[in-house]
Parts: sequence; structure tokens; C-alpha cells
Amino acid sequence: MAHYERKIPILDCGHEYTRRVLHGKWKIRILLYIAEGINRPSELERHIPQATRRVLDAQLAELLKHEIIDRTVFDESVKHVEYFLTDLGKSLMPIIAVMGKWGNEHIDKLRKAINSN
Repeated sequence: MAHYERKIPILDCGHEYTRRVLHGKWKIRILLYIAEGINRPSELERHIPQATRRVLDAQLAELLKHEIIDRTVFDESVKHVEYFLTDLGKSLMPIIAVMGKWGNEHIDKLRKAINSN
């Protein structure tokens, strides 16, 4: 059997790594909520009702793996977990803010283009 060679190389650049870290339907919203202090999984679930708990857990796990967030486990009478931004995650928030600003400035064109499909 012949060895498969990828025709389109994966870019090894900052844009590609940023895209990989933020790839996921709810990751930006999750990060925005965590930055606001909404940091328990059940709170995130209430604030993002369109996402299933399984999807939220998977995206939280990816953000943990990429060291954008970390978590503290409280072993009290009712055990719970709280997420928080790492320094790396905090450094990402201005980029997310600029993306949101750009989206708001072009929202009518973007809405039209996206909804025309």
C-alpha cells in the first residue's frame, strides 16, 4: 500500500494555532463568560442553552488541554468545579474583543452573507 502524502500542508504558523485553539462553536462564548466570572459548568450550561452538556464538556476539555483555562475542584459537602482563565487565556481576550468589534461593525453585511446560504 502506498504512503499517503497530504496535498495541502498544515500551516505551521500563529494563525493556524489560533484557529485551532478557538475552533469550536461555543469556545469564544465560553471564554467570554468565564472572563465575566460565570465559571461553573452548570452556569455555562444555563447561559448557553443551545449547547449540550457533552459539547460544553468537550470544548472545556480542549481549552484545558490548550492551557487557555484551568480549573479548581472544590471538595466540599457538594463537590464542584470552577474554571478560570490562565495568563495565556487572558492574553487571548483582547483578540476576541477585536473580533467582536469587527463583527459588530460589519454585522449587517455578515448577517446577509451568512443567512443567504
